[in-house]
Amino acid sequence: MMSIVEIDGSFGEGGGQILRYALAFSALTLKPLRIYNIRAKRDNPGLRPQHLTAVKAIAELTNGEVENAYVGSTSLIFKPRERLCGEFDFNIGTAGSISLVIQAILPVLLYADCRSKVILRGGTNVPWSPPIDYMIHVFKHNLKLFNIGIDIKIKRRGHYPRGGGIVELTVTPLKEPMRPINIISRGRPLSLHIISHAVKLPHHVAKRQADAVLRVLRNTINVEYNVELETYPPERDPHLGPGSGVLVYLDTSSGTRLGGDSVGEKGKPAETVGEEAARTLLEDYETGMAFDRHMADMLIPYMFLARGTSSVGVARVTLHAITAIEVAKAFIPNTSINIQGDLDKPGVITVTNAGFSL
Repeated sequence: MMSIVEIDGSFGEGGGQILRYALAFSALTLKPLRIYNIRAKRDNPGLRPQHLTAVKAIAELTNGEVENAYVGSTSLIFKPRERLCGEFDFNIGTAGSISLVIQAILPVLLYADCRSKVILRGGTNVPWSPPIDYMIHVFKHNLKLFNIGIDIKIKRRGHYPRGGGIVELTVTPLKEPMRPINIISRGRPLSLHIISHAVKLPHHVAKRQADAVLRVLRNTINVEYNVELETYPPERDPHLGPGSGVLVYLDTSSGTRLGGDSVGEKGKPAETVGEEAARTLLEDYETGMAFDRHMADMLIPYMFLARGTSSVGVARVTLHAITAIEVAKAFIPNTSINIQGDLDKPGVITVTNAGFSL
């Protein structure tokens, strides 16, 4: 019988990310998992509804068995059996982040036997998680560097607190081993793209968000830019509740994309939303590194799965990235890791392994 991998959920950032990555690697390697102290460093520790959805989704994708999976649980045991593929429909409920569930389920689908289409229902643009726009335009683009092909489509946006978003994820399994990447510097800026949306709100909200982005960036990043405004006339707006947000991303000569984003909130001026997104991008751009702060931890699973050595320059060596590395090492131990740079500073992360094999 395969020995169980034990993960302390209070390690590092001590939040839901440890659970998501532990589930992802457990499903991928088919190694059973026991995780305890789940979200121990949060004000409301234990599983929340959105985390429970990730657990149930991973269990369904692996015909797995789960013990202690309920809201508030601080420990669980997960025993995956096989990697399945096909069509799935997962409802997170309310405004739980769809993007974070994608992070959890994507690795196992890449190593399944057939193409999968997954409908995810929940929040597309919510605080404290990557907006779905970032996943579509930055995350997906950067994963292509590893030879990964996915598609993400927004069917309907869902904002906090009403949710109701619908996203379609299509995953084509790997036909050949994942290739390593070695990209430290971002190179020259090529073009800037702004996607600003407002649902169940006036058109000028989206425009003011985009205008604020340009005011911050235009004089510093002097490249061609395009602006996409997404708004709906009141009689044809299908969303459950009001909301807005903006993503700004930069294409670079290294082939990577850097992104900055912000989500609107009640009482938060549209100008503030735009300025937040622009300043985040600008801070990461000025480090000269190839990847922004948000990609730092999102790259880790794929660096562990690619055969050979991957080295990436990140705008910040985040605690999320350190945590992701420790979780990955528990499932794929024969790996060498080197981190140059201090926490929350620009740095280079290098992962070397013999290549993941099932």
